Amino acid sequence: MPNPTTSAEGAEAAEAARTRASAHTPTVRQPATRQDMRHLGILAHSTEGAALSFLSFCQEGFRRLGEHDHPDVTLDYIPFGRSMPAWDAGDHDAVRKTLAVSVERLARAGAEFFICPDNTAHLALGRPGPDLALPGLHIAEVVADQAVRDGRTRVGVLGTSYTMEGPVYPRALGSRGIAAVAPDQEDRRVVNEIIFTELVNGVFSAGSRAAYVEVIERLAARGCDAVALVCTEIPLLIRPEDSPLPTLDSTRLLSTAAFDVATGLRPFPTWRGGPPALS
Repeated sequence: MPNPTTSAEGAEAAEAARTRASAHTPTVRQPATRQDMRHLGILAHSTEGAALSFLSFCQEGFRRLGEHDHPDVTLDYIPFGRSMPAWDAGDHDAVRKTLAVSVERLARAGAEFFICPDNTAHLALGRPGPDLALPGLHIAEVVADQAVRDGRTRVGVLGTSYTMEGPVYPRALGSRGIAAVAPDQEDRRVVNEIIFTELVNGVFSAGSRAAYVEVIERLAARGCDAVALVCTEIPLLIRPEDSPLPTLDSTRLLSTAAFDVATGLRPFPTWRGGPPALS
């Protein structure tokens, strides 16, 4: 016979989760007509992740609008290598200035809002500074909103060392009452090394997949109920069926959110760089 107290507590927890999810669920609207669709700008900062974002945005259009159709999209890419000295020096303000040039070029090309399919870049985009030339969606906010909708409470974070050890995901998830859990030091080293020696160069090996699965298994053992793939190349290595935990695919979640903005199904963004407003 069920314990009435336990049942009541469970019902209260479920109701609290539903309340949090509804607070972060975009308002459902009718799709925009062709002339009302908004032009997306993709701010690229790494090759494979940007390519996957572009492809998944277009494929969302094919699926929802019809064959060969999608909202207008422009991509701008200042080579990642030009920012590596600043990343290595921890000079996020210098990286922000470079990224701001791309946003300006997207605006001149006619884009009305932007996304940056690079989680690490949000460390720089989130720095205080002049408003960016376009409003944009913040990738960590999109991922965290999905974690709420999925009812997650403890999410493992896989990305570059900059991202795993930085404030972007603890802030975005923590503001929604979700714990962000980074792998231990050795696992962070392995994850980061594979990203920079293989994934960003288009190399996706069975050995690296197995190494990532082991890292995710250890996160599961630490109580994680999902894993956020928050280097935008990782979803090319780890598919949902490969992972011991449910995945939060930052690349495709961001592209889907951008499609919803472009077609009027999601509110138009207001963030123009700097720390995003706490949810």
